[in-house]
Amino acid sequence: MKKCIFALLVAALAFAAAGSGGASTQSPKAAGNALVKCGSTLTVGLLYPKTGPAASLGKPQFDWADYYAKTKKSKPRLKFQVEDTQLGGPQSPAQAVTGAQAITPSSNILGVVGPAGSQEVVATAPVFKGGGLVFISGSATRTSLTAGGAPVAPGYFFRTVPPDAQQSTDVVNFMTKNLKVSRVYIIDEQNAYSTGLADDVGAKLKAKGVSVTRESVNNQTQPDYSSLIAKIPSNTSVVYIPWQLPPRAQAFGRQMKQAGKGSIKLFGSDGLFDPLFSGLGSNVYDSFFPIDLKSKVLKSFAKKHGGNQELFGAPSYAAAQVLGTALDKACKNGTATRAEVRGIVKKTNIRTSLLGIPLSFDSNGDVRRRKFPIYHSVKGKFVRVT
Repeated sequence: MKKCIFALLVAALAFAAAGSGGASTQSPKAAGNALVKCGSTLTVGLLYPKTGPAASLGKPQFDWADYYAKTKKSKPRLKFQVEDTQLGGPQSPAQAVTGAQAITPSSNILGVVGPAGSQEVVATAPVFKGGGLVFISGSATRTSLTAGGAPVAPGYFFRTVPPDAQQSTDVVNFMTKNLKVSRVYIIDEQNAYSTGLADDVGAKLKAKGVSVTRESVNNQTQPDYSSLIAKIPSNTSVVYIPWQLPPRAQAFGRQMKQAGKGSIKLFGSDGLFDPLFSGLGSNVYDSFFPIDLKSKVLKSFAKKHGGNQELFGAPSYAAAQVLGTALDKACKNGTATRAEVRGIVKKTNIRTSLLGIPLSFDSNGDVRRRKFPIYHSVKGKFVRVT
């Protein structure tokens, strides 16, 4: 009888999502209280950019989440229903919504890892909340996702990376104290992640007396940056590009050199923690997530991936770990509900993590301990300097 009731619930949820642009008309409470038999293996959702301009960032996210699933010793074991979000592509973030709509009605899914981009979180939040699903991102950093008076989905959305309010503070402190900047040129790429971080960094730099110029570029297609680069004064200390697409940043850096402005420092954000950006040379800096570089898990992962640490994906391992730990607890009696898993995620307390910090969340869904270390490109690779 329970299976029949649940099947009807799933069908109703799918129909409501399709007819309302993704947001279910059913209450999250009703969707979240449907009972699921755990079994020895559970499917969980995984949204990441498998293809598209951010695929180089999506691969480490998948590899790390998959590594957690393959090395998880306790039951239920995890397998993923993967949905490609194509972050930064022409269909972004609509593609992420399509993926969320495919995952949410699935009868046995109790939680989701992802999506990657802040704009994708905003777009998919109504779908996941409507289905009563918890979703945990390992890279979405926009501050307003969890704060600012209108969080996207309190109690449903969590992240294993600090918010941009922290990233902007750490970036500005490094620029002013270590790089001694006097003039900073900020270029956003016209999406929720980039504009929010650019706003925060710009405001904090101005508060410290730094001259700030702001520009914007549409990176959905590969642009010619020459006219924009021509505007950048030669006495600029730093060009700050909080972008999500490493291939675009690589093209921008190369065109800067071609224009004779290669001596100006380039400073990226977490979305540019990638060899395509670090390979531009010693004038490149980047802010990135906290990672325990001495972790045995990191060494084991690298050994199985040809020596590559793929650090951008490490917080996605942490996101999968949070979900997997919650499922272990929820499934002790053989069954669980989405609401039960959400409640356990909210109370997460993992003392030792790959991030080098204890994993627990505040009431908004943010990790309690926050810091964005700064990295410098040395011989084409990022080396932590703070």
